[in-house]
Amino acid sequence: MSATLITNIQQLVNVREQSDLLCGSNMATLPCIENAFVLIEDGIVADYGAMYEVELKAPHLPKHIIDAQDSFVLPAWCDSHTHIVFAASRENEFIDKIKGISYAEIAARGGGILNSAQKLNDTTEDELFNQAWKRLQEVSQLGTGAIEIKSGYGLTVESELKMLRVIKRLKEKSNLLIKSTFLGAHTYPIQFKENHSEYIDSIVNEMLPVIAQDKLADYIDVFCETGFFSPEEMEAICKAGMRYGLKPKLHVNQLSSIGGIEMGLQLNAISLDHLETLTGEEINSLGNQNKQGKQTICTLLPTAAFFLRMGFPNARALMHAGCAIALASDFNPGSSPSGNMNLVLAMACIQMKMLPEEAINAATINGAFAMELGNQAGSITIGKKANFIFTKPIPSLAYLPYAFGSNLIDKVMINGEYV
Repeated sequence: MSATLITNIQQLVNVREQSDLLCGSNMATLPCIENAFVLIEDGIVADYGAMYEVELKAPHLPKHIIDAQDSFVLPAWCDSHTHIVFAASRENEFIDKIKGISYAEIAARGGGILNSAQKLNDTTEDELFNQAWKRLQEVSQLGTGAIEIKSGYGLTVESELKMLRVIKRLKEKSNLLIKSTFLGAHTYPIQFKENHSEYIDSIVNEMLPVIAQDKLADYIDVFCETGFFSPEEMEAICKAGMRYGLKPKLHVNQLSSIGGIEMGLQLNAISLDHLETLTGEEINSLGNQNKQGKQTICTLLPTAAFFLRMGFPNARALMHAGCAIALASDFNPGSSPSGNMNLVLAMACIQMKMLPEEAINAATINGAFAMELGNQAGSITIGKKANFIFTKPIPSLAYLPYAFGSNLIDKVMINGEYV
C-alpha cells in the first residue's frame, strides 16, 4: 500500500466527517483545521487532523512525506456543467456581440450552436479527442478534479454519438472523475426548424437506444428556452431518456421564464442549470422542493452571464429560500470560453454576493452532488479521493476570490499524485 503524509498545512479546508448536500444557510458553514496534516493511502484520504495529532493518528510515518509549507489545501473543484468537446472557437461571434448583435439573433441566422455543430461535423473523432484532452489538462491544472461534459454540438445521430464516444475516451484516459451528459436537444438543426417532432423522434428512436446500448451517457439534458425546446418537448425527451436510466440535468431560465423550472421539478432533475431569469414564484418553488426532501440543485454559471453581459443569477434569494447551489464554469465556445473555476468563484462573490465560504462549498461539495459524486469528491473526508488544491502563500481564504486576477494555485493533486 502506497502512503503519503502531507504536513504543515496552514489551513485544511472543507473538512467533513460525512458528506451532505448543503442548502440555504448551511452553505455558509465551511469547516477548516488550522496547522493540519492529511494521510493518503492509495490515492484516498485515510486520515487527517491537527499537526499535534499526527504521531497519534499516523504513528508509523510513511516514507513519502510532503511539507505543504503553510499552503492552504482545499478539495479540488467539482465543475458540474461544461461543453468542453467542441471543434473550434467562436471569436467572430464575440465581435458580433460587441457590436450589439444579441445571442438570439446570432442563433437565428445559423450561428451559435449551429455554427459549432457544422464545424464538429467536419472534424474527426481523433481530432476532437485531442482538442478536448488539452482542455481537460488545462482545467485540471487550474484545480478541477471532477467534471461533467455534455454533447450537443453534433445534432445528428452520427455526430452526437461521436461526441459521446470522445467523452467516454476521456473518462478512460483521465484520472479526473468525469460524468457524461447527452444533450442532443441543444437546438433544432436547420432542416427540422419547422418540424420539431421529427427531430425529437430521431433523438428518441435513433440516438437513445445506441447511447444506452454502448453506455455512452450518465445523464440527459435539454435546452428549454424560447426559440429552442418547450417544457412539453423537454418532458417527452427526458422521459424517453429516463426509460434508459438517464437522469435529467437541465438548461432552464437562461434567457426567459417559460415553465422549464416547474417541469424540471416534476421530472426530479438532478440539477437545474443557469437560472439567470427567475420569478419570485419560481424561487419559492425551488426552495419548497428542498424543504420537502427533494434535492434538485440550482447550478449557477456566472462566467456565462458575464460573457453574455446578462444579469447574474440571484444567488442570495435562492439561498434565502433554502436552495442548494452549485457553481460551474459552463466551459463552451459560445457563451463561456473558460473552464477556470477560480474565476467562477470570484464572480460568484463579486457579482452574486456569495460569501467565500458559500462559493467554495458550491464549487466543491455541492458541485460533487450535482454529478452524484458526493461520496467520492468535494470535501476532505476519509474514504474520498485525494483530489486537492495547494495554494500559494495567501493571508486568508477570502483572498482567493478577492485577488481574482492572480493565479493563486501552487499545485494540484489528483488521486494523491501531482498533475
